Amino acid sequence: WQLTSRMFAAWRNVSLSRAVAAADSFSSLAPRQTLSLCSDRRRLRWTPSRQSSGKGFNVPPSAEFVARVSGINTMAKLPHQDSADGLDAAFIGVPIDTGTSNRPGARFGPRHIRVESALLRTYNSGTRAAPYESLMVADIGDVNVNVYDLKDTCRRIREAYRKIVATGCIPLTMGGDHTIAYPILQAVAEKHGPVGLIHVDAHADTSDVVLGEKIGHGTPFRRCVEEGLLDCKRVVQIGLRGTGYSPDSYEWSRAQGFRVVQAEECWFKSLAPLMAEVRTQMGNGPVYLSFDIDALDPGFAPGTGTPEIAGLTPIQGVEIIRGCRGLNLVGCDLVEVSPPYDTTGNTALTGANLLFEMLCVLPKVKYY
Repeated sequence: WQLTSRMFAAWRNVSLSRAVAAADSFSSLAPRQTLSLCSDRRRLRWTPSRQSSGKGFNVPPSAEFVARVSGINTMAKLPHQDSADGLDAAFIGVPIDTGTSNRPGARFGPRHIRVESALLRTYNSGTRAAPYESLMVADIGDVNVNVYDLKDTCRRIREAYRKIVATGCIPLTMGGDHTIAYPILQAVAEKHGPVGLIHVDAHADTSDVVLGEKIGHGTPFRRCVEEGLLDCKRVVQIGLRGTGYSPDSYEWSRAQGFRVVQAEECWFKSLAPLMAEVRTQMGNGPVYLSFDIDALDPGFAPGTGTPEIAGLTPIQGVEIIRGCRGLNLVGCDLVEVSPPYDTTGNTALTGANLLFEMLCVLPKVKYY
């Protein structure tokens, strides 16, 4: 037994020495040399520099050559940078659930969306969109939120997004609970004026006061209307459903001029015709897309804080986003992913794919 142990130890030391030597040899190559070992002339190549595509765009590394499980988790394995400077679009996380009224956990949404986004590839096979040949995109990390003070968090979000939109970058936000839409829209409207809103959700989020508080995930769009952040004639809410506190839970929305599309109107049908009407409603003005993952039926997306049965399908969710192509989108968010309630990761994976679909319908994206 002792002889066998000594032989195994000697073999292990030799193997480790060889592995270290190989790693040293590989890492001594310049970045472009290293990645050229797994390049294909027909594909865009990823490098740490902005020469990735030959046209100055960031391109995620292909899983054909770089293992999905390797590397630091960024959205779609894109490069990380500290600010939105020089970017056309940016993924950014807002990890809070301080505004939730039921299940917590959405503060972990951005982290898990990034993990599952490693499954994404560079092209949209359904629409033939090529966002990474069209836009400079990166992951710019998370807003430094205050998990003890929701009002201070809103201030931090508003200030962070002022800087983002000032550069001309379009933010693609990973939530976090739906409270975040309020300070984001404050910053967006400062730059663009009142915006149209495509709001996909099980809930209208237009409550006035909840448990004595005016700021929370059930109130953002009431606050936005009060502050003139929305062009109310260009607001549509899709997928609303569930029990309510009054016979008509959406009376206030309709009174503002919102178009309300309840989930019952979406059952058993394609939403492509609806989105044709929405595009006409939105016109050429600036539009913000806010997508709460609980718009989807909890059978598809159980990892959320306030699930409601009989919701949209993932197919309908994709139809809604693809139906935004051609609009003047100035920002998008995907909120309320709560990973503790879905140990499979499928809700976060769905969120990652919906965010990619949002990227694909931004202005100036190239289609083959």
